[in-house]
Amino acid sequence: MDLKLADPKGLLRESYRIEGIGAVECRSIFLDWALSLAPGTDQTAAMRAVLTSYGADAAHPMSQVLAEGLTRAETPPARRGGRAGRMSV
Repeated sequence: MDLKLADPKGLLRESYRIEGIGAVECRSIFLDWALSLAPGTDQTAAMRAVLTSYGADAAHPMSQVLAEGLTRAETPPARRGGRAGRMSV
């Protein structure tokens, strides 16, 4: 995937350049990034492209946020069907 599509505003690129950035700030930037993607853009492919291009430092908080996003994107929540799915907890 082209980086222009994966990071249209350059938010993730800039997050890697901010010294001393923490996980909380990275999550906020990640949310803004996700909302700025063009409709129909594959978010999983975009996260992989960004990690490949910018995420050489696996210890960087943004790399960890993206890796967490990939993990959660690939494992959808289990759906309960029938009566169990209609009952409130």
